[in-house]
Order: sequence, then C-alpha cells, then structure tokens
Amino acid sequence: MKPAAPPLVLSIQSHVAYGHVGNAAAMLPLQLLGVQPVAVHTVQFSNHTGYGEFKGQVFSAEHIHDVLEGLRARGVLAECRAVLSGYLGDAAIGEVILSAVQEIRRHRPDLVYLCDPVMGDVGRGLFVRPGIPEFLRERALQEASILTPNQFEFELLHGSTVTHTEDAVQAARKLLGNARRRGPDTIVITSLRTADLPADQLSTLVVTATNAWTIHTPFLDLHPLPNGMGDVFSAVLLGHLLNGHPIQDAVALAVGSLYALVARTVPGQRDLPLIAARSELISPSQHFKPVAWPPPQS
Repeated sequence: MKPAAPPLVLSIQSHVAYGHVGNAAAMLPLQLLGVQPVAVHTVQFSNHTGYGEFKGQVFSAEHIHDVLEGLRARGVLAECRAVLSGYLGDAAIGEVILSAVQEIRRHRPDLVYLCDPVMGDVGRGLFVRPGIPEFLRERALQEASILTPNQFEFELLHGSTVTHTEDAVQAARKLLGNARRRGPDTIVITSLRTADLPADQLSTLVVTATNAWTIHTPFLDLHPLPNGMGDVFSAVLLGHLLNGHPIQDAVALAVGSLYALVARTVPGQRDLPLIAARSELISPSQHFKPVAWPPPQS
C-alpha cells in the first residue's frame, strides 16, 4: 500500500541564514511532525535582529506574488491543507497572503489559516512597520482560523489591557464574534500573566466561541529570552492539529515543547536549541494539562 503523502503547509514568514526565527524556526518542527512545509520567505537576512547588526533584504509584495504564481502553476497551492504566517515586512505582503488564503479556500473550504500576529512584546514594545497592526486587526482577523498572539499583541488587537483570565476570555470572544468569518474561531493567547495567576507561573489561554482552557507552566526567568519562540510554538501547534489532535491538546503539546526548549536554552543564547533538543518537538518530556475555564467550583 502506497504511504499517504504528508500534508502540505504554505508557510509565509521571514527567513534568516543564521538563527531560528520565522521559517528558519518553523520548518524543522513541521517536518519532524510529518508535515511538509512549502516555505515562502518575506525577508532574507543574515541573522535575526537579536544579534544586533544584520544584512539582507525585505522582499516586495510583488516578489511574494511571483513565488506564489510559480507554486500555483505546479498545482501546489490547491494541495495545501494549511497556511501559516508570522512576521510581515509590510501590510502589502499581508494582502498577498490573504489573497492566497482565499484562493486555496475555493479549492479546500476546510483550509486552516494560522496567523501569528507578530507585532511586539512586553519590554520590547511595538517593533513592526506602521500599518501592520491595523492590517492584522481589520483584515487578517476576518480570514484567520486561529490567532496566536502573546498578551501584548492580544491587547493591541482588542484595544485594552486584560488583568484577569476572565477578562481575556471575554475579550477574545468579542474578537471572535466580530470576525464574522467561516471556519473554526480560536484564539490562543501565549505568555499571559494576569493578577489571578501566581507570580511564578505563566498561562496559555485557548478560547473558542463555546469553550476555554488554561495551560499553566512555571515561569522561566531567562534573560534575554531567545528569539523565535512564537514561531516555533505556532509551527508545533499547527503540526499537531494536522495530525488530528483537538485544539486544547495540540496547544498543550506545543506548550510542553516550547517550555522544554526554553528550559534547555543556555543563558545568554539568542536561539532555541532546536537541533540539540529536537526530540522535544515531537514528544515533549513534560506534559501540561489543559484545564477547562472557568474551573469547577470546589
């Protein structure tokens, strides 16, 4: 019996020759989880900005369009089961991505579009070009099946801060309700630290229209934090989803993988140990259970 072909994922992200961010962070996890990435690079840099000086180019929207045109001619786009996007060089590239998502959905209505709305983080602030937050809020939200913002990015999307888990659940459902799009509606908020959470813990919150789960891990106080954590998390999450795991279990597995990778990062290093700890991408050594929210009354 001929083995089934691995599912294809169109991954449109940044790329670096040295380091692990964007596609350079996403491709290995997807491959190890039995998924074939079709990588389209939005930038080609020598290294990520965590190392300071870098060289390279931000590709134009026309360049991305040309690469997709070549994939279309080979029939590749219509075969993709998912689209993964991360850092955008500018909003025009985002429009090219959305056009590809809409095109593939005409062939495959069950397409999963996982959008990691990269904009900034606590401590670093906003680090994307003007127009990108508006594009993500007003355009990408309408098409994405799953959003994976960190707390800083989620608050930018929602327009206000969240101080408790219940605030975050209600704010996420408001965003989901405003999207008015087909397909699953899921927001996964990472690196969540709210007043109802112990100071030595970190939470990942999964919210759909009808359910919510929290996944708690110990807080790893590592300075500086390695770059590319969100890129790896999104890729691992998508890989497990395509392998048939329900959303809360796929997120829990991704949380376990990322926690193990951060825990094994040498202090001062700017990259996750993807190669040395690659087994953690497939089957994390620590398991964190998703707990339904609100928690049952004792």
